[in-house]
Amino acid sequence: MQKNARSIRRGDVSGRAMKIPDFQAIPSGDRQTDQNEIDEPPSLSANLNNDGASDSGQPGLELLPVRPIKRPPSRILRKQFIFRSTPAEWNDWQWQLKNRIRSLDSLSQIVTLSQDEREALESNGEALPLAITPYYASLLDKTNPMHPLRRAVVPVKAELCRSFGEAEDPLGEDADSPVHGLVHRYPDRVLFLVTDFCSTYCRYCTRSRMVGRSSAEHSGGANWEAALSYIESNTAIRDVLLSGGDPLTLSDEAMEWLLSRLCRIPHVEIVRIGTKAPVVLPQRITPKLVKMLKRYHPLWINIHFMHPEEITPETSAACIRLADAGIPLGSQTVLLKEINDDVETMKRLFHGLLKIRVRPYYLYQCDPITGSGHFRTTVEKGLEIIKGLRGHTTGMAVPSFVIDAPGGGGKIPLLPEYVMGRYGDNILLKNYEELMFKYPDTSSKRRFEEGIY
Repeated sequence: MQKNARSIRRGDVSGRAMKIPDFQAIPSGDRQTDQNEIDEPPSLSANLNNDGASDSGQPGLELLPVRPIKRPPSRILRKQFIFRSTPAEWNDWQWQLKNRIRSLDSLSQIVTLSQDEREALESNGEALPLAITPYYASLLDKTNPMHPLRRAVVPVKAELCRSFGEAEDPLGEDADSPVHGLVHRYPDRVLFLVTDFCSTYCRYCTRSRMVGRSSAEHSGGANWEAALSYIESNTAIRDVLLSGGDPLTLSDEAMEWLLSRLCRIPHVEIVRIGTKAPVVLPQRITPKLVKMLKRYHPLWINIHFMHPEEITPETSAACIRLADAGIPLGSQTVLLKEINDDVETMKRLFHGLLKIRVRPYYLYQCDPITGSGHFRTTVEKGLEIIKGLRGHTTGMAVPSFVIDAPGGGGKIPLLPEYVMGRYGDNILLKNYEELMFKYPDTSSKRRFEEGIY
């Protein structure tokens, strides 16, 4: 019988020291390139005939539901001269990383840059680097600089302006870091920053002070042992969130090494992964990766979705593949000015996520990092969106609206005013239609009569 993660945790620990795997790319001959010879993900290209067999004649081919879709724009971009990629290369996640758009010249071949964008790229200096995967670049509008996805990844000069209340580390993560790469803010859980590398850099990134700064493709492996030792020595820690950077840009071998080490710690009950890979690098979610992740349940994955246009056939197939492996998926969305700051956009996003088995989890007020003023809305705008969702659509499509309090205060949930006060022994409530209702607060009355107050 194959050993699962629990058996590894309890009894399969050798006396040998475990070596952290190399972070370098896997040699091309060993790469996992499932579905590389076709243009679309499995759910779009495999057809069933009447007896349930696939057209290819392969028995047991796992098929996903097929829905009418528009042709992915990535197929158009792939054929442009700037990449000259084969289908096999385009669907190889390591090829995507190797060919990221990282300069003004390469970006200007894909989109018509505005003067604002061009000047920002020319004077970027020490700011957050530019990096966009070819796949995600294929989703950008070529001529409209106000396109939501384009605004999220292409710099503008407003990034160079510092507004009131902004800071390099507004959440005070460095102050809550007992060892390098680990943030211990809440009693029973830690944030483990396993890499500073992302395949695509969001311009509003909370950790723009640190991501993309190392010379190597990945850094952090040398610091893992100190963080793991800290987790082992603090038995109150039951939940470990892997973040960065993006943990899913690590190799399968490095990721499995880390998960297996965490599973050997008796008091660690669950592991979570925070990632944007299914959105900006869906080619990363290979059958080989998913098979490995499945061995380390209970494992949860939260994915950063920003806009409904990110829910493409490729991203949908990646999420469905993870969900089919029994991995619960949640979304974390940042509220962004003139990108997703209206009820209808958010409703389309959250409805689309539920269809691919991703549960909307958090809606974040944008953190006040340096140069984020053009992205941040008022807090009232977030409350307005929640009010426009609650009651008007299924509750599963309504995330928690939170502010991560500056200075290390942690996540604070915010709600529109539904409790309007008291009337005698009743609580006065207002519903989504602005109608008033009374709820008999009998437990409060009983405590008063019994002299508890």
